[in-house]
Amino acid sequence: MSGKTVAVLMPGDMGHAVGRALGQHGHRPVTCLAGRSERTRVLAEAGGFTQIDSFRTLVDEADLVLSILPPAAAGELAGQVAEAMAEAGSFPPFADCNAISPSTVRAIGKTMEAAGAPFIDAGIIGAAPGRDEPRFYASGPDTAPLETLDGCGFRVVSIGPEIGKASGLKMCYAGLTKGTWTLHTAILVAAESLGLSKELNDEFSFSQAAALNQMQARVPFIPADSDRWIGEMEEIAATFRDAGVTDGFHEGAAEIFRLLTRTPFAEETRENMDRSRTLEEAVTVYAQHLSHED
Repeated sequence: MSGKTVAVLMPGDMGHAVGRALGQHGHRPVTCLAGRSERTRVLAEAGGFTQIDSFRTLVDEADLVLSILPPAAAGELAGQVAEAMAEAGSFPPFADCNAISPSTVRAIGKTMEAAGAPFIDAGIIGAAPGRDEPRFYASGPDTAPLETLDGCGFRVVSIGPEIGKASGLKMCYAGLTKGTWTLHTAILVAAESLGLSKELNDEFSFSQAAALNQMQARVPFIPADSDRWIGEMEEIAATFRDAGVTDGFHEGAAEIFRLLTRTPFAEETRENMDRSRTLEEAVTVYAQHLSHED
């Protein structure tokens, strides 16, 4: 797929890094920023995107569309792109790469199928290209358009023809990673509220050093992403519920992210967050923003 035009919607933390990696491998990353924030515009410039003024023009030029954005917006975006395809009479393959449940991705797949566009279910695991080599797990009747991007700063791994498999894998994986971060946060905030932070920290230092190291590395810095991760936890909860497993763990995780959105640290971005903040400083502030519902 050398030298093809790949639309990335939208160039946030992951999307702009994917676009930059594609450009470095001879592709042309494009996007449409109508209605997007100034931060997204800055990231799009950093990713080397060609900016296109409308979805209609974008789908007419694109050889492949990648949807990479907060999960709560995935369905609406797919609908807008489907309408643009109908207007343009152009139907490039559409890969939904968002952190959404199998049932949500199947509904989006039906939207794209009705529009006449080939659909790929994809789930991204790993940090953005440049910081990691993320894996794009892909499923669907024809994953070849996405597979041809394998090696462009990320891996593409096809796991079969069934829509929902790739998203299900992403949900299970994120259920561990982000689920663990929120469990750590909940434990530490509870201890702070009970006046037991020092005693618990001392015991963790003695008997749970590896877990404490993980807490120190992650817990002070997750508020910057907390707002968009609420929807991801809700999608994981839906995935587990559909699988016959309790959704309570990740409904609780969503509540922890809601707590973090109330802290002043939620105003930070990955570019400007205070990386010197300690675990103790963060947890003290988190506990101050507890409400009765938490």
